[in-house]
Amino acid sequence: MKSTQSLSTTCSLMCALLLGIGIVGTVQAHEASHTHPVKAKAATRQVGFQLIRNATMKLTYAGTTFLIDPMLAVKGAYKGFDGTPRSELRNPLVDLPVPIADVLKADAIILSHIHEDHWDPAARYLVPRTMTIFTQDEKDATKVREDGFTDVRVLTEEGLDFKGTRLIKTLGKHGSNHFFAVPQLAELLGDVMGIVFLRPNHPTAYVAGDTIWNKNVEDALTRYQPDVVFLNTGYAQINGFDGSIIMGKDDVARAYRFSPKASIVGVHMESVNHAMLTRKELRAFIDAQKLDKRRVLVPNDGQSYRF
Repeated sequence: MKSTQSLSTTCSLMCALLLGIGIVGTVQAHEASHTHPVKAKAATRQVGFQLIRNATMKLTYAGTTFLIDPMLAVKGAYKGFDGTPRSELRNPLVDLPVPIADVLKADAIILSHIHEDHWDPAARYLVPRTMTIFTQDEKDATKVREDGFTDVRVLTEEGLDFKGTRLIKTLGKHGSNHFFAVPQLAELLGDVMGIVFLRPNHPTAYVAGDTIWNKNVEDALTRYQPDVVFLNTGYAQINGFDGSIIMGKDDVARAYRFSPKASIVGVHMESVNHAMLTRKELRAFIDAQKLDKRRVLVPNDGQSYRF
């Protein structure tokens, strides 16, 4: 969900960001990395995962690390999203759990879309201009290049190879039809993508992105049969509308049942003002639904798994 406020980088913001680099460097990850018991494989065939914060995560295949949807500002750097619940709160709601220098240790960045909570002014300032960045379409790629990035590539549904991993664009929808029936809101929500990661002899991963549950998601799950599925489950809302513009707890159960062999990971929670589902609520739902907690994971910021 992008804000209507300006994304221009001001001197005061840069000062806050630079001060923040020192601040976040003192914060530790909540939990140490561990191997998921269901999906444990030979180390060279594992997929590494770390939730950074919000939808920002890192996936590692055979030594190649992808940083997805980086939102890198310090706590409270931006005003809340206008027209959404709790807009009086400032985003991000929490600080980064690891130093920015560690977050930026990646071979490439993937942007599912360029709303401010997925590609913020801090990331635009801090990411090296030569970093490889993948976008969903040429429109987003053009905007990224305007900030001086020199290696911007557009993902397709046919897929692109990067260092031995196949990256495939999947489709999504950032809200149901009643949101998109309002032209101004449809323009604001815009297009989004998910990403499938394929590599020989490695688990297949599917990052659904900022989408509701729909046929696009079902098609991706059916076609690629992923071993691990990452869902943005914060149930982000807009004032005056029923429902959410991303997934929520019921969609975790849907994915669990639709893909009975996959691990399901819920992210995009407790970091921006309009994301209303908490980890505590999602974990309670998982217990109430008697879902296997070895398959359904709700990581804290900074937490890592191997699949």
